[in-house]
Amino acid sequence: MIMENATNNPAIRLRGLTKSFGEQKVLERVDLEVARGETMTVLGRSGTGKSVMLKLIIGLQKPDGGGIELNGEEITSLTLEDLNRVRKTVGFLFQGAALYDSMNVEENVAFPLRRHTKMDDDERQTRVRELLSRVGMEEDARKMPSDISGGMKKRVGLARALALDPQIMLLDEPTAGLDPITAGEINELIREIQREREVSSVVVTHDMRSLQTVADRVAVLNEGSIVIEGTLEDLKQSNDPFVSKFMRESGEVT
Repeated sequence: MIMENATNNPAIRLRGLTKSFGEQKVLERVDLEVARGETMTVLGRSGTGKSVMLKLIIGLQKPDGGGIELNGEEITSLTLEDLNRVRKTVGFLFQGAALYDSMNVEENVAFPLRRHTKMDDDERQTRVRELLSRVGMEEDARKMPSDISGGMKKRVGLARALALDPQIMLLDEPTAGLDPITAGEINELIREIQREREVSSVVVTHDMRSLQTVADRVAVLNEGSIVIEGTLEDLKQSNDPFVSKFMRESGEVT
């Protein structure tokens, strides 16, 4: 459910976002807004800047130009201390889940709580159990990342991303490498959490099934620019050659 003031006060606002690596221009003057409580899915071919966009939003990389606002606060000029303060309001699910190999499942989920809160051991353990239960991993709390499947790692990564009760979620290819059934379960879980918490989310993917399940709106990136932004129906009706080809080859448009 999108809040009424979302249009005037978006959770995420990108203005003229530009990023290059040497001679390679990855993003070129990207404008995008994500309303409060909305899930925006970003589609595009591999290597078109989708993951770079997420890293810029969270401040892991610096843009060459343009602005990034999170909940109305411009982050590109913040000190590291202030940037870390903002980062605590953002949950990030990395493409490979990025769990710490030396920690078991519950220790991975507890890590941000141990680092960024003043919870005592009992409070932290209760919170971790709640999070693991929400993603269906409470029975696997003592297992190491090497002992669980790819889909289970995504669930643990999602629990860890939710640990600090974020206002914004960034999810990088949450179903990449998963079989269709497991991918569908992850998509449903993402959508359920979004509805429960009314978080604002950006989901980067090339999986059309993810789009159909989780997206409120969609933006398509091609050659560093957004070529269309709208609903899935808008994409299906688009006359843009790249969008038409992308949709047709995805198997979603007959």
